[in-house]
Amino acid sequence: MKKLIEERDAKSAELNELVEDMDAMEKGEELDAKIERSNELLVEIKDLNEKIEKDADLRKTLKEVEESRKSLDIEDEDITETRMEVKEPDMYRKGGENSFFGDMYNAKFNNDYQANKRLAEHQEVSKRDVGTGAFTGMVVPQYLLDDYAPLARAGANFYQAVPKRELPAFGNKVEISRITTGSSAAEQASENSAVSETDMDDTLLTVNVDTIAGQQDVSKQALDRGGQPGFNLEDIIFQDLASAYYTKLDNLMLNGSGTSGQPLGLTTVSGNNSVAYTDASPTVAELMPKIADAIQQVNSNRFAPATAIIMHPRRWGFLTAGVDSSNRPLILPNGNAPQNAYGVGDTNSYGVVGQLMGIPVITDANVATNFGAGTNQDEIYIVRAEDHILFEQDMFTAKFEETNAGSLTTKLVVYGYVAFASGRYPAGISVIGGTGLVTPTF
Repeated sequence: MKKLIEERDAKSAELNELVEDMDAMEKGEELDAKIERSNELLVEIKDLNEKIEKDADLRKTLKEVEESRKSLDIEDEDITETRMEVKEPDMYRKGGENSFFGDMYNAKFNNDYQANKRLAEHQEVSKRDVGTGAFTGMVVPQYLLDDYAPLARAGANFYQAVPKRELPAFGNKVEISRITTGSSAAEQASENSAVSETDMDDTLLTVNVDTIAGQQDVSKQALDRGGQPGFNLEDIIFQDLASAYYTKLDNLMLNGSGTSGQPLGLTTVSGNNSVAYTDASPTVAELMPKIADAIQQVNSNRFAPATAIIMHPRRWGFLTAGVDSSNRPLILPNGNAPQNAYGVGDTNSYGVVGQLMGIPVITDANVATNFGAGTNQDEIYIVRAEDHILFEQDMFTAKFEETNAGSLTTKLVVYGYVAFASGRYPAGISVIGGTGLVTPTF
């Protein structure tokens, strides 16, 4: 035990030094290496703690046995058999050395002897106290409940890029003043002559406050009896509802019609800059001038730089697959020193993935892919993200047990109020569309 404690203390000291070093470090490979080492130390310290606890339990048990023998004056020769059961850690546990599904695969397809042996031992241990016959001895480790797989959703990447404001406490509309006629300035023809004057005028931009909501009806039994310590079914349902909420909000911020309870999405703002890319055999090299045109139209008409390019992940994949006549990539991986490259970025990424012509690229699977006559085209949006303001309140959660009390049904609800001001500067939006943006081929 002394050796175990000394080894654990040494590793704890090393971990403390790593933590102190990491607090003062910038992001980079050295920090990543220290983080990896600290994670290894945590696992090793935990394993040593388990061994120390097991040793302490063993010593305590032996001491109790010895004391009971002395109290009863039992001699060594009177002991015919001594049995001691030591509780071993679960063979398949979170953070353990062995994978249940990995062993299942190797046992079935690779005829792995050790995997078969571990599965047999696990099956035998699991059968000691619970009836597993109905499951043919296939007892899945309980920890797998902690690692449930939530439904994969498109997420809210465009939502993350726009500025947020707190929604006013009252009212179903938000009105924003848009200056449509500004002051003038001109040279003074002569001294004491009239100087230029133009009366300012504005137009109100009316933005509706919209409601986004979702619900689940769940049995009282499922909420009361479902799950296990650390695995709360109610929390998981609310997490799924929240994920659905923000995915839908992001979708409406891009594609909303502005009617029937939907905010006016980026794609439906009138007065934007339209760029057509018509091409029966689209290539990355032919698409790039269209992107440059869309950027310059924002600069020329909004008189401010574009700050984001929004596209579907499949379009970014198409761009990163482009090569020149010498089969060199047109979009280089991040970390390279590009020469004459259109952009840089990561092929295996989602959200902010790189840059094109110096502008950040955001991929968002909520970008529609059903435009055009063949309903298989996507669009590319070049925007000044700061122009689009989302007024929102925090998403609310509610739990109603009285609604269907006669059926022991509980209703779980999430909802929120939003007002998306997407039309403040229509000239700050460029939309690229056309036959050149059909489903890409690779």
